[in-house]
Amino acid sequence: MEDLQSKALNIRRNIVEMIYEASSGHPGGALSCADLLTCLYFSEMRVDVNNPKDENRDRLVLSKGHASAALYATLAEKGFLAKEDLKGFRKINSILQGHPDMKKIPGVDMSTGSLGQGLSAANGMALAGKLDKKDYRVYCIMGDGEIEEGQIWEAAMTASHYKLDNLCAIVDYNNLQIDGKITEVMNSVPIDEKFKSFGFNVINIDGHDKEEILGAFEKARTAKGRPTAIIAKTVKGKGVSFMENQAGWHGKAPKKEEYEMALKELEIGGKTNE
Repeated sequence: MEDLQSKALNIRRNIVEMIYEASSGHPGGALSCADLLTCLYFSEMRVDVNNPKDENRDRLVLSKGHASAALYATLAEKGFLAKEDLKGFRKINSILQGHPDMKKIPGVDMSTGSLGQGLSAANGMALAGKLDKKDYRVYCIMGDGEIEEGQIWEAAMTASHYKLDNLCAIVDYNNLQIDGKITEVMNSVPIDEKFKSFGFNVINIDGHDKEEILGAFEKARTAKGRPTAIIAKTVKGKGVSFMENQAGWHGKAPKKEEYEMALKELEIGGKTNE
């Protein structure tokens, strides 16, 4: 757990640094899913940095592609990317675009950005695994604002119909989207009951408690005959006090003073966790 805490802290620092250097990005939702990505890549998923396209690897679809800074920081921490590459985030001639590109970035399994489409792509991967008799698993991280898209629910119906028990959907439930609270913009609560009604095995967790996250992944692996949906309650902007629970930090880069303050808070937070 200490190692996971350290990895998550490094990922959060890099998220803040990347977005500051680019003067562009989405810090709120990137910080809220950092613990989920940490647990996936450093405990749960079977991936090989020396063979990113291994046909037997586990797959991740970051459906909320605008949170790419979190994925890139995680891939760099894992060794798929050089940490020096992170300086190119959202810059001309860099492979690290504002949204993930599977053709250019090692470790990216699906190009994403248009919200609502990721679960459909994950379904395809999971179904292919079933047909090819492979034992890999597919994980799909979605935003709670994103699930207002109708295609998500078509995909949920499909996943259940084909009994994709090698699929694990994860909802980053921070209750905020670009225009405010999801309950006020387009209320999708109760999220867990909706997925249950579509035939999913549903697990509710604290999306920042790494023991709960890992426990949920373990339960997902043992669920047979149906897909799993993990509803991870998170805090938008987690780890940086002035960003936490603030919709305004959905897609805004910090200024120099804010950047320095954020790094200082993360440093203090890391020492507190020690």
